[in-house]
Amino acid sequence: MSSAAKKTLKAPQGLRRAFQSQSGSKRRVLTLLSFICTPLLTLTLSQAPCAASDLADSGAAATDRSGPVGFKDWSKTEHSRVRVTAQASSKLTAPAPVPSQATRTESWTEKWPLVSGSLETRAVTAEVWTEAFQAQLDSKGHLHIPARIEPYYIDAPLVLKSGHKLTADAGAEIRLKPGTNTCMVRNERVATLNERPVPTDGALDSGIIIEGGTWTTLSTPLSSNGNVRGRSATQKAAFGTHGVILLQSVRGASVRNVTIRQSTPFGVHLANAHEFTVENITLVEHLRDGVHVNGPASDGVIRGVHGSSHDDTVALNAWEWKNYAPSYGPIENILIEDVSGAPKGVPSSNSIRILPGVKRFDDGTLLDCPVRHITLRNINDIRDFKLYDQPNLELGRQNDFSASIGTLQNIVFENLIFTRPGSIQVHANTDGLTVRGAKLLFPMPPGYRLVEVGPKSMTYKSGGPASPEKWTEIFSPDLDCTLRNLRVTGVRTPDSQTDLPIDQIVRVIEQSLNPDYPKTTPKGGTGKAIWIR
Repeated sequence: MSSAAKKTLKAPQGLRRAFQSQSGSKRRVLTLLSFICTPLLTLTLSQAPCAASDLADSGAAATDRSGPVGFKDWSKTEHSRVRVTAQASSKLTAPAPVPSQATRTESWTEKWPLVSGSLETRAVTAEVWTEAFQAQLDSKGHLHIPARIEPYYIDAPLVLKSGHKLTADAGAEIRLKPGTNTCMVRNERVATLNERPVPTDGALDSGIIIEGGTWTTLSTPLSSNGNVRGRSATQKAAFGTHGVILLQSVRGASVRNVTIRQSTPFGVHLANAHEFTVENITLVEHLRDGVHVNGPASDGVIRGVHGSSHDDTVALNAWEWKNYAPSYGPIENILIEDVSGAPKGVPSSNSIRILPGVKRFDDGTLLDCPVRHITLRNINDIRDFKLYDQPNLELGRQNDFSASIGTLQNIVFENLIFTRPGSIQVHANTDGLTVRGAKLLFPMPPGYRLVEVGPKSMTYKSGGPASPEKWTEIFSPDLDCTLRNLRVTGVRTPDSQTDLPIDQIVRVIEQSLNPDYPKTTPKGGTGKAIWIR
């Protein structure tokens, strides 16, 4: 490879977080979870966008990697800082935001997928800006990253204190150096909070602003480039921290006008967050949740999240699987609006998750983790609204589960648009569920219902179809739930001049045991929904 080619930097592709990092049964569980937590997505290299070719001396070399129909060449998009020789880069690069002597120049390798399905290892030599950026934040309290042709690499999180502001031009791309395996930006007061209820009088970072830029951890379909987790630090990381942008124990924080591309951690991860705003977040071939909120959390706005994500576009998890949870607690007074899934034909999960529960800590202490007073407004092509109970399959459902069915209160869906079949699935004790306006812009399949209330059942065939003794239930089919104060108005199909009747909108589920199990699945259960009208 020529020296110019070595300096040619490209935007990678991604697949789902953690799949690459696991093997054996855990990998199979994670594969299954992409089906049960989101629609199952089969993304082959021939279907997926692949890395653009090197700046080649011949047209033949470029043609060899041009890809099939649907190939996405990042060098032709606004997100790319690629295919530029060192000479051309020197003419196009904007002035550095900090003195150039504050950077380090290092060399490493990155793995990139080819259309053939194989991986290519490429040598990269580039500046690392971590210390330079952090020094600017520490001395000025404000860092601005200007647009330029080359990406900026960092190899540790940028840490913001109360009142700090980080801005970046839309044309600035910030990359996590391979093997760093941390978040890219976080606040100062991040700590392990998963062992007991979060104290209500704990110190919070306040007034942090993050705005602009394209942020990527360089994950590809076949390699995460060593960036699997969004940990808070390389050493002694706070448990459960997992974000490209990580904000824990904050008040009045805002994240705006950010693009998260091809990353394995959550795009924006908030926990113990209050009076926050997350607005105008673009997800590009993102591999995990776009905006993920863990309780306790309150008084937040999540607005304008759109694009392709291979997990939930937005998630509000008051309870959480304990191998992932940074903290637990109520989530309340949240507005989610102007959220859209990916267009038809673009691989994406197109889902929103709301997960209440009851946490049992190791000392036996119980903590109710309800989700209440949530409005979801102007939501377009999110196909799965997942408001159901789900034990931990990774650790074993008997080892980590909600101590009782979770609680939802005053959940409002307003102005939903479905161009494909989608549903609101509820398995929680619910007082106040409102659907106010939903356009069903597709031919309704027989038996279709927009709202499904009650326990679910699905079988995970661990060990394969010949080993039913190893199979396990995915959901909680033996647990009852109660629904009170359901209000549904304005649900219409394209050819309807009036609202659909309630019995064509709502399905109440009552499970029963399958007498033919395991010849047929699922196993079923004894739980039911009780709708109190």
